[in-house]
Amino acid sequence: MKQVMSFKINGMIFEEEIDHRRTLLEVLRENFGLLGTHKGCDEGQCGACTVLVDGKAVNSCLILAVGVQGKEITTIEGMAQGDKLHPIQEEFINAGAIQCGFCTPGMILSAKALLDKNPDPTENEIRNGLCGNLCRCTGYFQIIEAVSKAAERMRKEA
Repeated sequence: MKQVMSFKINGMIFEEEIDHRRTLLEVLRENFGLLGTHKGCDEGQCGACTVLVDGKAVNSCLILAVGVQGKEITTIEGMAQGDKLHPIQEEFINAGAIQCGFCTPGMILSAKALLDKNPDPTENEIRNGLCGNLCRCTGYFQIIEAVSKAAERMRKEA
């Protein structure tokens, strides 16, 4: 069964007829062309599909699109301000925390959710904040460094 649904994604309103059985991940990629949200395990295990729903990091492969109507959805495409990258994105680049890049959007959005809630996290809190995201390339050291540096930078800029 299809129904017209309204979504607020990256600050813009989208309205489209969607099958009520489709996941948020499917709708973001297939209906709205937001390919930065990656399909990994499709079971909520890897975090590659992480997006923010009302500021909370969620696995978009596990949520039906119908369940997020009227909520604010942020994808990796919504992090930058025009041509200016978000400080978290810049620090991922500076720290060499991007290898193949498959996990990167989910890691960055999980980091954003963490830093919005806790602007001065300890290393252990960063590890816990990213625990739902898997990376097979970097060994996590650069990722943790990137989040730590982004937190420091964002505190200074605030």
